[in-house]
Amino acid sequence: MLLVYTHKITPRLRYTFKQICTRILGIPVSFTATVEDFIAHDSLKMSYSRQPLGNEFFIRSQELLFEQGLSDVEIKVSDWEETKCFFANGEQSALPFDVFAASFYLLSRYEEYLPHVKDEFGRFTAEESLAFNNGFLRQPVVDIWAFKFRKALELQFPEFLFPERQYKITPVIDVPMAYNYKLKGIMRTIGGTFSDLFRLRLKNIYKRYSVIFGFKHDPFDTFKYIINKQKQVKDKFVFFFLIGDLSTYDKNINAQKSKFISLIKEVGDYSRIGLKASYFALNNISILKTEKLRMEAIINQDLCASRQSFSKLNLPESYRNLVELEIPEDFTMGYINHIGFRAGTCTPFFFYDLDYEIQTPLRINTYHVLDNALLKYQSTLDKKMHLNRIIKEVKNVNGEFVSVFHNYTFGAYPIWKAYKELFNIILDSTNEN
Repeated sequence: MLLVYTHKITPRLRYTFKQICTRILGIPVSFTATVEDFIAHDSLKMSYSRQPLGNEFFIRSQELLFEQGLSDVEIKVSDWEETKCFFANGEQSALPFDVFAASFYLLSRYEEYLPHVKDEFGRFTAEESLAFNNGFLRQPVVDIWAFKFRKALELQFPEFLFPERQYKITPVIDVPMAYNYKLKGIMRTIGGTFSDLFRLRLKNIYKRYSVIFGFKHDPFDTFKYIINKQKQVKDKFVFFFLIGDLSTYDKNINAQKSKFISLIKEVGDYSRIGLKASYFALNNISILKTEKLRMEAIINQDLCASRQSFSKLNLPESYRNLVELEIPEDFTMGYINHIGFRAGTCTPFFFYDLDYEIQTPLRINTYHVLDNALLKYQSTLDKKMHLNRIIKEVKNVNGEFVSVFHNYTFGAYPIWKAYKELFNIILDSTNEN
């Protein structure tokens, strides 16, 4: 166990040290503000304060973990060996930066509470982030800092055996529309037909009715292929089905259709099932609750996770709604147009509510690659290169690689050519040394 001496034990301090020490490094941690207890401890120990007590392992603290609420934080990012860091803390410290304050800034999404420019859907964009603007978006810096902290501890306590964690993957399958043509109902089918006629998309009309009459396979129906892939790996996929009511933004199959329900149940026999919240559920907890109960009735168990439509988050409201409805995990946090680490980490963490200064029970799983983000790279070779680079960053710290692909990504549309190959790269990454 690591004992941390500090002049003030705060919720922020507990939250950050437990994430870095326990969840990333696997070391239990406890805290004391009593010098005598600190001196008596005969295992791993360190002080985290403004000044050292003596010659102990010491990291000089910034004020961020001892504050409440938001303040105008001045940040200067500097190079640190192969990575970046901020909150420099002087020569006395065992590390030249306060990695705990810096980690809290990223994990709490502090910058997303500050004034920023949103996109057309009201989302926080990569271009507004500290990581993007300072060149470390593609590094899981919190995990890198944690292992640098561990390395410094190993020098001080060479007899202590540190546990090792294993690299793993969590493939997310987003299902905003299970089928392109099947199970749409008469009115939607007629409406789609007239829309295609108006735009002279005659091939679409042929495809639509070939699928409806059973002559062709629905291009979005790739579930057998995905389940076969699930059977080949030990890490569970997480499918997020949209079951909200039909709207301008949400056009999935009616959740009362028995064949759609059967599909969800069949997928649930092999993988985890989560709820893809509808667009209007994002800001309306009553709609979200209705969809949660609807999904739980289908899968006959408590909902394990959610994912917001359009990867949209309104902090802290979006996460507070999930906490209130006792949804344990979320997979929304990431960037739709950039691959990388929105919260600076490849380790799941708990949502910290900056307004209430508490750690909540909501587990945040950030995704690092979205299939749409890879479309910006023209060639298959470039897509592979960028995907492999981000996988390597996660493997370097034995983290958890989370990718988001859609069911239609594995169809026959030319735009998604080679995406099955990219998905295989992710699945095969667990077999490599």
